[in-house]
Amino acid sequence: MPENANATEVTAAEIARLAGVGRAAVSNWRRRHADFPRPVGGTETSPSFSLAEVEEWLRAQGKLAEVPLRERVWQQVAGHPEGAATALVHTGCALLLVHELPALWPAGDRVSDDRLAALLPSVLDRALTARLGPRRPVATPTAEALAASVPLLRAAVELAAGTGGAPAAYEFLLGRHLDANPRQFTLTPPGPAALMAALAAPPGRAERPVVLDPACGTGALLRAVEAPAALYAQEADPDLAALSALRLALHTGAEVHARSGDALRADAHPRLAADAVLCHPPFNERNWGHEELAYDPRWEYGFPARTESELAWVQHALARLRPGGTAVLLMPPAAASRRSGRRIRADLLRRGALRAVVALPAGAAPPYGIPLHLWVLRKPGATSPSPELLLVDASACAAAGRERLDWQAVHTAVLDAWKPFDRHGTAPERPGTSRSVPVIDLLDDDVDLAPARHLPPPAAGGGASELATVADRLAAQLRRTAELTPPPGRITAPEPAPGAATGTAATRTPGVTVGELARSGALRLHAGGTGTAPTPGPGTATPAARTRVLTEQDVLTGQEPSGTLPEGPASGEEPVLLRTGDVVVPVLGGGPVARVVDDSTAGAALGRNLHLLRPDPAALDPWFLAGFLCGTANQRQASSYASTATRLDVRRLQLPRLPLAEQRRYGERFRSLAEFEQALRQVGRLGERLVRGMYDGLTDGTLEA
Repeated sequence: MPENANATEVTAAEIARLAGVGRAAVSNWRRRHADFPRPVGGTETSPSFSLAEVEEWLRAQGKLAEVPLRERVWQQVAGHPEGAATALVHTGCALLLVHELPALWPAGDRVSDDRLAALLPSVLDRALTARLGPRRPVATPTAEALAASVPLLRAAVELAAGTGGAPAAYEFLLGRHLDANPRQFTLTPPGPAALMAALAAPPGRAERPVVLDPACGTGALLRAVEAPAALYAQEADPDLAALSALRLALHTGAEVHARSGDALRADAHPRLAADAVLCHPPFNERNWGHEELAYDPRWEYGFPARTESELAWVQHALARLRPGGTAVLLMPPAAASRRSGRRIRADLLRRGALRAVVALPAGAAPPYGIPLHLWVLRKPGATSPSPELLLVDASACAAAGRERLDWQAVHTAVLDAWKPFDRHGTAPERPGTSRSVPVIDLLDDDVDLAPARHLPPPAAGGGASELATVADRLAAQLRRTAELTPPPGRITAPEPAPGAATGTAATRTPGVTVGELARSGALRLHAGGTGTAPTPGPGTATPAARTRVLTEQDVLTGQEPSGTLPEGPASGEEPVLLRTGDVVVPVLGGGPVARVVDDSTAGAALGRNLHLLRPDPAALDPWFLAGFLCGTANQRQASSYASTATRLDVRRLQLPRLPLAEQRRYGERFRSLAEFEQALRQVGRLGERLVRGMYDGLTDGTLEA
């Protein structure tokens, strides 16, 4: 443990995360246990506690076997006296050193903290200059500044040695910082970032591209570029510029040229001619430089109005491209239709600079409530302007919120339309999804480029034949549901086994809590998104770049795993992989739900806000366990309530003590109920699909009344 671990403090919320429980459980522990650690800082309403004391108490109570090293390192980052941003810069510098020049890292424990702080500035400066150049946004930390960070740097280097290297360790720590401050940063999720990088890939060029992001934020867009020759970045926030520069330097072996500053007012790369520009600009900025930039040469397509900051970023991106280079910008949908921007949109079309407008599903990126657009632009060169504009609407790929977006379907829909259009200047029409529209048809008084306004509607439900198929499937599912309906006489308690006492076994048998079962070894508990993955069992898939993730929504709706892990070790956390017979329970007010993992779900990773219970098959039947966990009264007594949410304390759930044979009798009944419940869900989905298809068909004329 680091020398000053006792100085690291944690809040009640962070203790809850360490133990995999709700914050209310921590409050209960403080009231009920006189030996719970006393606050060492914070305020009366938000106290903080010593991490070492909390770790010792949790272990003594059987609530924690070990605080993972990554959690200790993160707590040191969060509790750094100079703030988390400074701590992450110092940590990133040290990780870059051990990643690029490991031989220069001073010899570990044989060097005192003071000596290490004195030795580091010169070697850090060497590593930073080699990767980021002399004009980098990351200043070399002084020995005085590093004095408080040395224990953290030692722990971070140790973490890098055991988590897949320095890039994975930094991704984990930076990701936790971004998660802890969601309102401070506008993030670009991996799905749209990968799509934007694919759209911007230079066609038919064998050499590696030079790519710019003039508003790089956390560096997510540049990180999605495959095999770049050089990455150029600029960010107005100096702290974020430093963090992004370190992230990119650790992620890629390409040249990284990062700067801080406002790219519209003080462009750091004025002579750059990039192969591609990727940008997620700030939306609806009134103070973007309208007054002082009125005569800027970048406004080749028209001077943007004060309310059209996004069109200023569009023209900045075009100005930094080589002829024939591609820019992809994430845009608010209003930019495609606001009257104040119609003249610039018209000129972009006339000169062939705007090549495609893509409508993404709502929830693709912040702000999550609106369906954002992608604009694909091409810097005009020697060739004639294209007479057509590609319009794509991928909103049909939306399911039930941003966590259930089918990004593979979005990528396929968009790229299947873009690639032929990019090669030939036109693309086959796909009703409801994509169409290449003659530019002349768009140059009216509004120059409205919203894809949905120009696409022909899709055939209702796939057409009459598809609706007939859905109706047949619905009829078959209704018959199956009727067969599975449990008769009233079978939903009471089963008859006792020969020689057993009369009465309802479940109500007369003493109960035991999940927490007690976990302490006795009858089952194991794992929290989704936290903790180390258990050793995979026979036939269980190992973690992979595209491992499926069972999300909270999947459990609540009875669907197959719909999430995916990010490509590469983005989070630094090993996923918890599901095995057949595991029981999964949502913990955030999902209602009385528990799911037994079957063969089709085994191998998926456990998502956040879920708890996994892995019963010992010699002691517990999984269906018996899941059935009693679904009891409404059981879940009610194990729940804690806040002003806006309910959280389930899984350890407080109870079930009766019964012999394994009796458990299996209950388990068969619970399995039958679960099968009936799933059949009802399928009936609902098919019925909704049939009704919606018939409404659409009757209203658009593809079906006769």
